Amino acid sequence: MTDDKAAHWENVYNNKGDQEVSWFEDSPHLSLRLINQAGATSDDAVVDVGGGASRLVDALVANGQAHITVLDLSAAALDRARSRLSGARQVDWVVSDITTWSPPRQFNIWHDRAAFHFLTTPADQQAYSAVLRAALPPGGVAIIGTFALDGPEKCSGLPVARYDAPSLSAVLGEDFSLLSSLLHQHSTPWGAIQRFHFATFRRR
Repeated sequence: MTDDKAAHWENVYNNKGDQEVSWFEDSPHLSLRLINQAGATSDDAVVDVGGGASRLVDALVANGQAHITVLDLSAAALDRARSRLSGARQVDWVVSDITTWSPPRQFNIWHDRAAFHFLTTPADQQAYSAVLRAALPPGGVAIIGTFALDGPEKCSGLPVARYDAPSLSAVLGEDFSLLSSLLHQHSTPWGAIQRFHFATFRRR
């Protein structure tokens, strides 16, 4: 199954430019704001799950973040981001399925705007939650953006799960305390509006 998912995303990033995918953001203002609100310092370790070719890593490097990990199923997506940031030694690029990843360290901030809503089975959702618990120490912060309850039912031809704060909290479990949540209207490169839900949790 992981091979099938990886092949899908390799095909997407090998055949589409940045502004030909719905999730493209020229500047990740909301993600940066939520990371700052979480109290992140330049020495904190930050992981961007499903980061792909996102510009968030560029912004974190520009802000002086010293320890950044970007994880994605697609090597092609990571290569695209890495080519923009050649020589950025503070970035670790990881090709992996988040549901089977073994974090080599713990992180202060976990950010995911792209991966969790593609996990549509309880088994995958529970596997993700287990990795999240392993990656975040008590006091660590997870920022998870998903499609909202009235958001798209599919993305890139794949079915997605949609969430609000109570349903996302229920999946993650009692180890995570909800700090805040908000709805966000994302405008695709061609002007369509997609409704997202962002929630910030602290690891108990």
